[in-house]
Amino acid sequence: MSTAIFYDRHGGVDVLRVGDEPVPAPGEGELVVANRVVGVNPADVKKLAGEFGGSDELPQVLGFEAAGVVESVGEGVEGFAAGDEVVWSGTGAQRERSVVKAAKARVKPANVPFEQAAVLPVAASAAFSALIQAGVGDKDVVLVHGASGGVGSAAVQIAKALGARVVGTASERNHDYVQGLGATPVAYGTGLVDAVRALPGLADVTAVVDTVGSPETVAQTVELLGADGLERDGKPRAVTLVESQESLAAGITSKVSQKGALAEVLALAEAGLLSSEISARFPLAEAARAVEQVAGGHVRGKVVLEV
Repeated sequence: MSTAIFYDRHGGVDVLRVGDEPVPAPGEGELVVANRVVGVNPADVKKLAGEFGGSDELPQVLGFEAAGVVESVGEGVEGFAAGDEVVWSGTGAQRERSVVKAAKARVKPANVPFEQAAVLPVAASAAFSALIQAGVGDKDVVLVHGASGGVGSAAVQIAKALGARVVGTASERNHDYVQGLGATPVAYGTGLVDAVRALPGLADVTAVVDTVGSPETVAQTVELLGADGLERDGKPRAVTLVESQESLAAGITSKVSQKGALAEVLALAEAGLLSSEISARFPLAEAARAVEQVAGGHVRGKVVLEV
């Protein structure tokens, strides 16, 4: 048997339970991966609460990303063999073994630890997608709202790798952390626009990635870029990862996942240009504690489950 974290109804972390399931076999085009580390994300909290809608049959298993070792390979799969270390994206990752579509898996670089690889498919890929969508390059000054979180910290590092100068918003207790990532930190909240404009040697902000999505960050984005600066040369200059009525009304573009994003962020990690702070580690059986911590917000970096 193989261990998994199930939920039989939507709700809070109290509905999660540890259970057993048969050891899976791969179908055509699939892998069975023995997970080593599973990333925990705000999307898990939303799915558990039933915010994604749909008619998925219960019970279900949370988890959208993991890294592990291939145990078996289905028919028609090329490029993978038993024993390969891989990182993958999909659904139902909070389990000992997952059946994974081979197209959703990538070979893990040897110099990237499992826990670093496991947190790339969701947060880092989203950050990469937003920055590429905004056309960020070496002439840009990028503001990242929520620079100490999982997506925000990845966005800072990826923007730096693209050659941009980066300003990151965070609480003052995380300013040293944000600065260590390569961004100029500023406190979020009232007065942010003036604080950004007062930074020495800083040209005007030319692009914004918003990982917070509050009415306040929407208003600040528009004020910093100007209504005419939300788009340039056919590219949106402000991209949000948290679509809202306010962002839509303001004309801020919502993030669209870019093809090949996982391969790109894996290459950055392999080159030593992208890493995540792992703020908490929990054993798989304590998944409820991990999800609860993420649900509380204000997590620096990422939370993971160790299998």
